[in-house]
Amino acid sequence: MSSLLPADGARLLIGGKLVEGGDGLFATVDPATEEVLGHAANANAADLDAAVAAARTAFDETDWSRDHAFRAHCLEQLRTALQSHIEELRELTIAEAGAPAMFTRGPQLEGPVADLAYSASLAETYSWETDLGLASPMGIQTRRVLRREPVGVVGAITPWNFPHQITFAKLGPALAAGNTVVLKPAPDTPWCAAAVGAIVAEETDLPPGVLNIVTSADHGLGARLTEHPLVDLISFTGSTETGRAVMRGAATTLKKAFLELGGKSACIVLDDADLAAACAVAAFSVCVHAGQGCAINTRLLVPRAAYDEAVRAAAATLGGIVPGDPADPRTVCGPLISARQRARVERYLEIAEAEGGRIVVGGGRPKGRERGFFVEPTLIADVPNTATVAREEIFGPVLVVIPYDGDDDAIRLANDSPYGLSGSVWGTDPERIRRVTEGVRTGTLSVNGGVWYSADAPFGGYKQSGIGREMGVAGFEEYLETKLIATAG
Repeated sequence: MSSLLPADGARLLIGGKLVEGGDGLFATVDPATEEVLGHAANANAADLDAAVAAARTAFDETDWSRDHAFRAHCLEQLRTALQSHIEELRELTIAEAGAPAMFTRGPQLEGPVADLAYSASLAETYSWETDLGLASPMGIQTRRVLRREPVGVVGAITPWNFPHQITFAKLGPALAAGNTVVLKPAPDTPWCAAAVGAIVAEETDLPPGVLNIVTSADHGLGARLTEHPLVDLISFTGSTETGRAVMRGAATTLKKAFLELGGKSACIVLDDADLAAACAVAAFSVCVHAGQGCAINTRLLVPRAAYDEAVRAAAATLGGIVPGDPADPRTVCGPLISARQRARVERYLEIAEAEGGRIVVGGGRPKGRERGFFVEPTLIADVPNTATVAREEIFGPVLVVIPYDGDDDAIRLANDSPYGLSGSVWGTDPERIRRVTEGVRTGTLSVNGGVWYSADAPFGGYKQSGIGREMGVAGFEEYLETKLIATAG
């Protein structure tokens, strides 16, 4: 498959060395064909402990946390090395994650690799100290200096849907801030992470132990990392349910936790918007990477008077998108990651019909796709906002359309969710748009197709969509502690 990975299985990266897994190997599967692609090292608890120990030593006993310029050099070096292997990484990402090729030229690969330059720049340009000036608390003249320092050892746990984007959104700022990292990727996409490990070990100056990558089929290793007493911070992206477990694990040692969790975001189409265009964009978006994105708008809120027209417009777009081979440059909607995820999506479609919903288009497996974990782009109508499919994250190419009565009702429906990750608003009146965006409680909002995703823009959610922010200066500061030094005189 790739010269980055040996034929007999990808390796762990522990203490600067590529090593075998203590539990042998486990298979990684092509979701478009259901065929085994190859094997990755299957780490056990001893491997994880060794990785944490290496990270602890690198943080405590080297200058990594204090040498800003060297960290910037290493991140730029990593970016350059990754870019030199971009076609091999693209091949891996398409095959293992089922990511459509067109999106590997953006957020699935090339974008996050390029964004390492932003993290490298922050390492050198960030204001690590702030002089708070003189004061006389308790009558003692004192100069106060605010110093920001790395947290220490970071345990990073990443999902399978955007393996490179989420990995580099964690590694870039964590390493730039001076931390050391143990990365535990999802069992579904070990090759994407292992390839990065091979590049780090063979083509960069990152000191041994600064970055460790531990692949494993054992989900329990994530819990072990979360609870590990030598880990200072957990950075987790995944489901809200697992996020709760991560919080419980982190609480055993009261370590910091960054959580980027689920979403059930709403696209609000105001009555002065171009209805057909807005509905088409919403329908197209839910098909991107087969809807396997936490920030995708999966609820389409439309004026009740335009409900039937909106259903027709969304159905026309969804009906025209045919799931296909992710290696085909024309494919938008590829496969779901696994048979288990496909069964989950199909179960939600059954629940929708049982609760009175109408499958307008889609609802099954595409014809001609006997192999692969494919599901047709699906539109569900005639369900209230209280329906299961309107409240729970499906993580598939499924859009629910819901009518509203006036702007206040649209805001109420958008907020009537346990989540608050993203959303969008379409309209022409700036004042109405401002009022709606102020009313919706969510971490990011797109207006008339605006794009909020960028290396310098913080991303995260309200409510059960997470704690903290990723990317931007706010994301960088998640990996820092604040120390105040007060000197008399």
